[in-house]
Amino acid sequence: MKDAVVTSEGARIRWVELPGSEPARVYVHGLGASAPVYFSALTHEPVLRGRRSLLVDLLGFGISDRPAAFGYSLTEHAGALAAALDAAGVTGAEVVGHSMGGAVSIVLAERRPDLVSRLILAEANLDPRPHGSKPTGSGIFAYSRDAFVKGGFAETLERVGPLWAATMRLADPVALHATAVSLAEGTRPIMRDILVNLPMPRTFLIGERSEELAGRESLVAAGVDVVTIPDAGHNIMIDNPTAFAEAIA
Repeated sequence: MKDAVVTSEGARIRWVELPGSEPARVYVHGLGASAPVYFSALTHEPVLRGRRSLLVDLLGFGISDRPAAFGYSLTEHAGALAAALDAAGVTGAEVVGHSMGGAVSIVLAERRPDLVSRLILAEANLDPRPHGSKPTGSGIFAYSRDAFVKGGFAETLERVGPLWAATMRLADPVALHATAVSLAEGTRPIMRDILVNLPMPRTFLIGERSEELAGRESLVAAGVDVVTIPDAGHNIMIDNPTAFAEAIA
């Protein structure tokens, strides 16, 4: 395990690193997840072996610190991730972001294109949720912060099922809630518009069992390579790691 100080208060991001050739691959987890848990098996797929790989846990999640002074917006997460990659000596990486981690990766690529040579997004969040929309997925953003901390966290762990709960329970409740709210609100401009205008190669992966990707044609027209992964739902790297790895490679 490696780490780096990424805030002025001394909070540390931690990651599991596999040595290998450059450019590095950086794996960024989804909401309530942990990169070493979700991606470690993937890095041993034959087509991905031998590349330097960093499996990074964002602040508030997994093995990283949970600073009370951090805001946990998508932009702040991207800034902290950039600081960790700078400390690790990473440049021009292939960044693989899943779900919420994909949204953070999009912001990272916009703000620090020197760190990202290629962007691979696995069902990344591209759009904010319409105001007043019915909660879906984890439903965390629908709680107030106090309600989530006092009882909503336990309700959510029960609701999302054992796979997601296994890593979500490691997250700091305040960090989890703040990140979920920021994800629902989106960025300005929104993640989809940022993605369309990024200069580096971009791949968007979607599971065959998931809902159809909204605006697929416009993404393809903007040069985004959209790939459907068979026999997979939202957690593509778990459902079909071999096909996921082949799409990355």
